[in-house]
Amino acid sequence: MKYAISINGITKTYKDFTLGEIRANIPCGFSTALIGANGAGKTTLIDILCGVTGKTGGEAVYFGEMTDIDDPVLRNRIGYCSSADFFPLSWTPKDIANAMELGFDNFDRTKFADLCMQLRLGDIKARKQKKMMQLSDGNRMRMYLAAVLARDTEILVLDEPASSLDPLARDMLCDLFRKYLVERDGERSVLFSTHNIADMENVTDYAIFMSHGQIIEQGFVEDLKQKYLLVHGDAADADRAKSLMLSFSGSQNSFEGIALAEHAGRLHAANAVTEIPTLQQLSVGLLRKAEAYEN
Repeated sequence: MKYAISINGITKTYKDFTLGEIRANIPCGFSTALIGANGAGKTTLIDILCGVTGKTGGEAVYFGEMTDIDDPVLRNRIGYCSSADFFPLSWTPKDIANAMELGFDNFDRTKFADLCMQLRLGDIKARKQKKMMQLSDGNRMRMYLAAVLARDTEILVLDEPASSLDPLARDMLCDLFRKYLVERDGERSVLFSTHNIADMENVTDYAIFMSHGQIIEQGFVEDLKQKYLLVHGDAADADRAKSLMLSFSGSQNSFEGIALAEHAGRLHAANAVTEIPTLQQLSVGLLRKAEAYEN
């Protein structure tokens, strides 16, 4: 399998937080979600991969051959977008287009205008244009996305792109991801971070789960759904099932959590019901388990 990015033992040490050692492969041709609670280290990892911040140790290999993130040739192949203040708040869409043209030789001004219309940002050729500071958080993110998608890149690396978007805009973002991936017949990739996967599940092929600066699980979504089970049942059977479960939450009437699929037979013997989990349910279960371990 080809990898868009191979992460080999990357670490970053701050006074009150340590990332890594992170080891993961971002598969080429797919959309990968970096999933974790706020403070898990997702933004730190993305910023390292895109050269926004330095690393303490380790290495990232891009497209199987490049390691210097400061190489302008490599930067031209990566479409990076942060979640906040990506452009100065005093800029207009025209300012953004001018800056992107100067910074990247693969920026398409016409495509940027088309994307702004598609994302309901209006005609950027209009004489009177709003500055970034006049836009809502959601519309600022749409502007960021229009700018990065107007470049002809090989991987998109986006930090929390859906966090400020409404449900309709998130659905539009999923469509844009799919279009981006199919345009190069498997040669493009997407890596995005999120703390809430629900609205992005149908465009996530590969998932990397992070907690407290560490990767706790990773794999193709369909494989993970075969590895784990969603478990639920009546409260009267909770004690029998709990010892077989990785995460557990219960009420007066029922219980729910996740377990390894290899325990399916014993769970059924305990009168528990098992199902294939959604990615959201799997995320909650794995992150609950990690939090319980840390505490």
